[in-house]
Amino acid sequence: MSTTPNRPVAGKKSDKGFVYLPLIAGWLVPGAGHFLQGKWVRGTLLAVSIVAMFVLGLAMQGKIYTGAQDILDMLGVAGDLGGGLLYVVSRGLGLGAQPIQTTVADYGTKFIVVAGLLNIIAAVDAHNLRTGRKS
Repeated sequence: MSTTPNRPVAGKKSDKGFVYLPLIAGWLVPGAGHFLQGKWVRGTLLAVSIVAMFVLGLAMQGKIYTGAQDILDMLGVAGDLGGGLLYVVSRGLGLGAQPIQTTVADYGTKFIVVAGLLNIIAAVDAHNLRTGRKS
């Protein structure tokens, strides 16, 4: 019995280099993982969408979660951390620290969390492009 040698699947990219670079770059800077892949339009659309949602959330006086006292706060912290450097810079500047006093501020908080979650999805998408799971 003869076996055939393992051949790479047609259409898959080779795994040379650090395959997690688009994942990490995409998490830190929205759209950067797609820019590294040469997907300029997709990266630009993601970057503009994520940054706009984050900035609009801050403009609506949304809260950036800093600590977690219950399960919903933990989910908020996880969503905010998804923003990468947007979260770090806004925390460093003290943005989003004021207590919520209006209904619009609650919507702003949700905008910030959703921007972080969308950034995580975009970073995973960039990683999937790099590993060849997606084209």
